[in-house]
Amino acid sequence: MSDDTSVDRSSVDQSTKPPMLVLLESLAFYRNARVGLVAGAVLAALLYAVRALELLGPVIDTRDYPLFGPDVWFLLLAFVLAATFALLVAIALTVAEAVRGARGMSEESDE
Repeated sequence: MSDDTSVDRSSVDQSTKPPMLVLLESLAFYRNARVGLVAGAVLAALLYAVRALELLGPVIDTRDYPLFGPDVWFLLLAFVLAATFALLVAIALTVAEAVRGARGMSEESDE
């Protein structure tokens, strides 16, 4: 009898989920967001290392950087780059998953 109630509860939990949450889960949005965050962090760290460690040669500093030195400003810029790139990767992966799902639905309806 306890097995029947656990099955009923899981089916009730599935049906009471908000539609937006079901959509996000079906598009694997949370996985895509994690992949985007890792990709953005790697890209930003790589480009910041190139700039801060002068891997491509010395940078000619002819500018004045208000409040902070150039390293802090480029660190802030790296954060913005990481966030933007993470969002772009997450959106691209989610759109690809949506297209894949739509093609799967159209193939099922053709049969």
